[in-house]
Amino acid sequence: MNLTSVINRYRDDYETHYNGTISKAQHHALNAILQCRSGRYGKMHLDCFECDFHDEKNHSCGHRFCHRCQHHDTKAWVDRQQRKLLPVDYFLVTFTLPKQLRSLAFQHQATVFSLLFDCAASTLKTFMANNKGLAAEAGMTAVLHTHSRRLDFHPHIHVVIPSGGINTKQNCWVHKNQGFLFYQKNLARVFRARMLHSLREAGFSLPSDLPKKWIVDCRHTGRGLSAIKYLSRYLYRGVISEKQILHDDGKYVTFKYLCSNTSKWEKRRLEGHAFLRLLFRHVLPKGFRRARDYGFLHGNAKLKLQRIQLILRVIVKPPATIKRADFLCRKCNRPMTITAFVRPINDYG
Repeated sequence: MNLTSVINRYRDDYETHYNGTISKAQHHALNAILQCRSGRYGKMHLDCFECDFHDEKNHSCGHRFCHRCQHHDTKAWVDRQQRKLLPVDYFLVTFTLPKQLRSLAFQHQATVFSLLFDCAASTLKTFMANNKGLAAEAGMTAVLHTHSRRLDFHPHIHVVIPSGGINTKQNCWVHKNQGFLFYQKNLARVFRARMLHSLREAGFSLPSDLPKKWIVDCRHTGRGLSAIKYLSRYLYRGVISEKQILHDDGKYVTFKYLCSNTSKWEKRRLEGHAFLRLLFRHVLPKGFRRARDYGFLHGNAKLKLQRIQLILRVIVKPPATIKRADFLCRKCNRPMTITAFVRPINDYG
């Protein structure tokens, strides 16, 4: 099923039903997807020197919410993170906002999401520093997801963290050998206290029915690569793939999702305008970074990471050249050469 066609079909109904509640970022994402590879963003001329065939391709929109773009950026991010991996156990820690705070998070996304990043990272840093067997400076990669598998608004932070760090007293690498990091209940208790304090400090009024127990999930994830690949799925693309859309009858859209409780595929059926609202609620504010690195994995700590890799005898391979897919000739099926770029029409003086 073509997602662009679905968006185009229900766009007017979507804008009519939710007029005044659609943000500029959501409008921009919608327009970018509809104009992707339409010529709006320019095009390129291609020549095949084998059979003298000429062709042209329209440029993609490059929007990070577009389901047809950013494949190259996704591969590049995975490659960068893979070169940072260490030969130790890794854990995937998930910090989730309770449902009572989701409305506040949606109305003030940039502020609340930033606090969510800060509190999740500071909680893990504190546990790493205060653990008797570690007393270490942590390094971690955090990624924000705003959706559940049903595509409901469900903001949470996934953190990939190695089971060790730099001991601040002995200035050496230390790590845990067993498949255990920290108790989930203890993480949740500290995270809850810090998040509520930060929200109050930001001037927000909090609901009175907040639960006393929040959810933090901490699970062993092998050597980390599987978690990195999992987090990359929605990093530079939309929250649903075209393969998940099963049917569109002109009024209702049906899509499938993998239920986390049963591990079985289930279906959800919504009116077209409601489906678009569900979809575009996950567009992030302009300029907001979905993925962030901390500690010795931060971009400014390259020398520290290199020292750790030297201690752990990690052989760091040079960055791989991620080649973009070739454009194949429609006549002889051989790679074509890009000979010219045409700028978007509105860029001309």
